Amino acid sequence: MSAVYSAAPRPTHRLVPSQFPPIGLFDTVATAADLQAVMELEGWTNDRLVADRIRRLPQSEWAFGRPNSSIVMAAFLHVAPTGMRFNGPDLGAWYAAAELRTAAIEVAHHLRREAAALCLAGLKRRYRAYTSTLDGSYVDIRGQQSTMPAVYDTRSYGASQAFGERLRAAGEAGIIFDSLRHAGGINVAAFCPTKILNVIQTSHYEISVQSGSSRIDVKQLTV
Repeated sequence: MSAVYSAAPRPTHRLVPSQFPPIGLFDTVATAADLQAVMELEGWTNDRLVADRIRRLPQSEWAFGRPNSSIVMAAFLHVAPTGMRFNGPDLGAWYAAAELRTAAIEVAHHLRREAAALCLAGLKRRYRAYTSTLDGSYVDIRGQQSTMPAVYDTRSYGASQAFGERLRAAGEAGIIFDSLRHAGGINVAAFCPTKILNVIQTSHYEISVQSGSSRIDVKQLTV
């Protein structure tokens, strides 16, 4: 079956835990050579995982020299040990949603799983919200849960990670897919940092979940 391509929704929304403060390493440098020098000065290249991951990104795909470039690059360089749905642990991706509500529900799902894994009754965490514009055409697999059940598996990322990494290796911009946590919600996984544009921090939120309940409490903060 031929791939279907679509533009990403505009804008998209992403929530980042506030425990990871923005560090503007990539924001102000003008060239890739300057960036490499600053990374060495700041000790980033002493972190083997970070150094390995940035080497997997061609310099032409590095995002730098514009506001919130560091937030974008952090999504690719700081990765969950087991990866996410469409990326393995070797290189991250920028995950965002068409609606802030969908982003919050996705975050709450993983927060609830974390609480259960830690044998906690519940968890509460603060997040910074960002909007962004995703440039390019994305492989669109919405509405294909029945034809691509392994890629949409709710229990395993094995097939979806292999699928996503094949598309990344082929030079695709990323994937538009149905949210499995929010009925009718739309998510995007973007593989190219330079296509993630107009990244703007908006509000702060506190999200609370309980291990044994599907209830999600979202509170907008004034900080």
